[in-house]
Amino acid sequence: MHMRASSAWYRLCLVFSLALHLPAGAATLNAAERPNILLLIADDLGYAELGCQGNTDVPTPHLDRLAAQGTRYTNGYVTAAFCSASRAGLMTGRYQNRFGYEFNPIGAQNSDWDIGLPTSQSTLADHLQRLGYATGLVGKWHLGGTAPYHPLRRGFDEFFGFLHEGHFFVPPPYEHVVTMLRRKALPDGSQGRWISSDGQLVLSTHMGHSEPAYDADNPLLRGSQPVHESTHLTDAFTREAIQFIRRHRERPFFLCVAYNAVHSPLQGDRQYFDQLGHIPDVHRRIFAAMLQHLDDSVGDVLATLDECELTNETFVCFLSDNGGPTKELTSSNLPLRGGKGEMYEGGIRVPFLVRYPTHVAAGAIEDRPVSSLDLTPTALTLAGADAASFTDLDGQSLLPSVAEPRTLYWRTGNKSAIRRGPWKLVRNGRSKNRWELYHLVEDPSETHDQLNDHAQVAQELESEWSRWNADLPAPEPLPRP
Repeated sequence: MHMRASSAWYRLCLVFSLALHLPAGAATLNAAERPNILLLIADDLGYAELGCQGNTDVPTPHLDRLAAQGTRYTNGYVTAAFCSASRAGLMTGRYQNRFGYEFNPIGAQNSDWDIGLPTSQSTLADHLQRLGYATGLVGKWHLGGTAPYHPLRRGFDEFFGFLHEGHFFVPPPYEHVVTMLRRKALPDGSQGRWISSDGQLVLSTHMGHSEPAYDADNPLLRGSQPVHESTHLTDAFTREAIQFIRRHRERPFFLCVAYNAVHSPLQGDRQYFDQLGHIPDVHRRIFAAMLQHLDDSVGDVLATLDECELTNETFVCFLSDNGGPTKELTSSNLPLRGGKGEMYEGGIRVPFLVRYPTHVAAGAIEDRPVSSLDLTPTALTLAGADAASFTDLDGQSLLPSVAEPRTLYWRTGNKSAIRRGPWKLVRNGRSKNRWELYHLVEDPSETHDQLNDHAQVAQELESEWSRWNADLPAPEPLPRP
């Protein structure tokens, strides 16, 4: 078995010396000296839904073990409170607002030729592919559903997944899963919840609308070709990720596994659903089955790194693309306020775990704010790229653990926020769109607005946000399909 190994001391020194010793634009490290990059993305996972984040009703031993083997960032942020814009920031290392990608295409909007991650923007996959990495994307893309934006044209050598915002895990007739679907009315025309006699189908009117047509014009693709997949998608994505790792274990690789769990539609594998009888509410129980399934799948991917003797040579990051939608999924963002779609902490602060045994302290808990923007400069530094060649990036490397103080910014239409140190100024589009000020160390739940008590702090933050905002193009809502 081929193994890419080097001494722990050499690899530790390497990260601190890269920016000083590499010529501009060069990648001078041998393949054996460059780590793999494994990015694991959960979809709509609430802040408090892992055991290591405080969950007590759903076992997540594999993700908890990942946290124990690495660092858990308690102030880990994404750049938007919903999927597509957040992924644009993550994939480029730049605030998506800088290139006019601010909103969330859904349904038929995904097939609009003008909607997608602008082709002027390089992705992390583009950068790493140019540096000799094998690159693969498994799972959800949601950065453009037409030809110019296809993952194979955005730096990925391989792609298995779908292009739109969601997908059924198991298509009709929904075999071997318990499925909960949103409806405007129940079979008898009433409101509430209906459960089939065999317990396999649950219909609910609690959201006030029907389940989106996630699979319409949204086939599963291998490369660019539609494929039929009979396996539950969480298992299929795990299978594809494992095969990618085994195929490319003799060369450095970048693999992004973008699970669509725990995003709707709610479909819990029967095996997991039956194990969770201690959860009385069927809604919560289906969600819990999806989460436990996701945890086992991440465990299988990480076990493959062990099997291939690549654990020490692989930088692993797990995070969610945004906060959880509580009413839709039962997801918890506690102790944070709000959830998906909001600029309060519950929408933008997410579970954020990093493991890299030769560089990252095991079992560490970091309270300093970090961002999904940081993954691109971190990966490029580890890959041997010259940091001076990427001056347009907005993130900063997660390595070393001591970083310069920073300010984080958000904007989605009329919703805005800025965080500097413990202070956060937020405008969530409510209360006539006024600013609110919170001290997040003392008040992570954003319950006590201190705008009047600390007017000077608020004024400074508003001025700083306005200077950042002045350099951005005006937000342009997506055209209606």
